[in-house]
Amino acid sequence: MSVASKIVIVSAIERELWPLIKNWQSTKAQHDSCEFTFFESSYAIAVCGGIGPEAGRRAAEAAIARYSPELLISAGVAGGLTPDLRVGETIFPVTVIDARDSSRHETAIKNAPIGSTPLAKTVLVSYPEIASAEQKQKLGRAYGAHAVDMEGASIARAALKHNLPFVAIKSISDDINFELPEIQSFIQNGKFRTTRFALHIAVRPWLWLKVARLARNTKFASENLCAWLRESALTNTILPETIHNAGGAPRRPQL
Repeated sequence: MSVASKIVIVSAIERELWPLIKNWQSTKAQHDSCEFTFFESSYAIAVCGGIGPEAGRRAAEAAIARYSPELLISAGVAGGLTPDLRVGETIFPVTVIDARDSSRHETAIKNAPIGSTPLAKTVLVSYPEIASAEQKQKLGRAYGAHAVDMEGASIARAALKHNLPFVAIKSISDDINFELPEIQSFIQNGKFRTTRFALHIAVRPWLWLKVARLARNTKFASENLCAWLRESALTNTILPETIHNAGGAPRRPQL
């Protein structure tokens, strides 16, 4: 098994991981009648499988089948559910909850050095739709959660199914009070219809500032997320007892 295949990162869209994967080699492959683009480096594999729980599950299953990893990471941006989580802050949840059935999935972060920090004593809830500001308030109260995403719980289920250690790394792109513009209707089969959304926004100038702010915040969150991935997960300091190179020592990536 190559070093790269030992760590697999699953995200929704390429923009979330672009600062990290922009210079990685890309490979397209089919799995279960779906085509995926895998980004490969000397120390990890990344796949951006689409938006939503089913897209996350499919991408995780495809990556596991192709690379037989030793660690599965759900990485991406998330909405904040507590006032103290600001845009750009990155968390390593100890628990991921699926809002569809309230099932709880414990991550392997508690076994890591960072597991004793406040960043890793957080809870992530996965909700199947884009959460409004009102919905974020409700999710935070209902589950005692700190952040909300869409794919984390499905990726955790895939890890559990294949008996793999699982870690979630999420960076906040919108705080608890930020009301996202209408996005859900522009997601089809896990893909965001960018052109349709742009045409929708073009004739609604009252949304321009909000969309610009969201784009800026998402870029900031993505940069912070990828910095954490580069310096923690991919340098083998999150779960060093799990991932080893051929010589048995942690491997630092060539950046």
